Amino acid sequence: MALSVATLKRSFAQDACDITAPKSDAQAAVAAHGIKHLAIIMDGNGRWAKCRNLPRLAGHKAGTDNLHRILRACKEQGIRIVTLYAFSTENWNRPQEEVNGLLKLLELSIEKELGELHKEGVQIRHIGRTDRIPPALCEKIRHAVAYTRNNTSLILNVALNYGGRAEIVDAVKRMLADGLDPNYVDEATVSRYLYTSDLPDPDLIIRTSGEYRVSNFLIWQGAYAEYYVTDVLWPDFDERELHKAIEHYNKRERRFGGLKAR
Repeated sequence: MALSVATLKRSFAQDACDITAPKSDAQAAVAAHGIKHLAIIMDGNGRWAKCRNLPRLAGHKAGTDNLHRILRACKEQGIRIVTLYAFSTENWNRPQEEVNGLLKLLELSIEKELGELHKEGVQIRHIGRTDRIPPALCEKIRHAVAYTRNNTSLILNVALNYGGRAEIVDAVKRMLADGLDPNYVDEATVSRYLYTSDLPDPDLIIRTSGEYRVSNFLIWQGAYAEYYVTDVLWPDFDERELHKAIEHYNKRERRFGGLKAR
């Protein structure tokens, strides 16, 4: 699951803020489906490359090149928070050559496209640990986050060196460090200590490539998310496939553990 900031270029244009104007297509779309936060497990890059007798890194590059059209489609649908599973805490177990290639791809992309993303109003956030990320890349990530902090067009969470269990462990450590009384710790308290503390939980989580696994992704925040799994490999997941996922979501009834109202 690889992410390149480079392919986000031209994905977003700053929205007008005239509250007296009629609803835009994006506003009408989000009113119809209600998705505020979309998360994606971008799986299948390696298999895509294997089917074409290409090296795995070529598959990650193809997956990277797919991002701009999906993010543009998200904006058209009125979705304002997108979380992408770029690199998990378990991905360090892959061959070192592949790991190095993925991290280098991200570093070069940030160098090339950060200025344009800032102009387009994209707020970049990193969720995950920084301990194993190479220092040069870690510094570029910190700069990108700080540089785009005040942008409002779309929040892009990049889950890099991320694991859902690690996130919960980090939250518990922070609560202990703050000296919280266990008697006053509830679900809302835990949520405030997560990487996504100021954001709503994902409404829909998409996984490409047909695998029915959560893969340690947003395991707290996704407790009541709707899941959509498709056999389509990530590099081939296009706007039409996104629309299929949204249509499938629209047919579901979200009861959050309750019963359907009569």
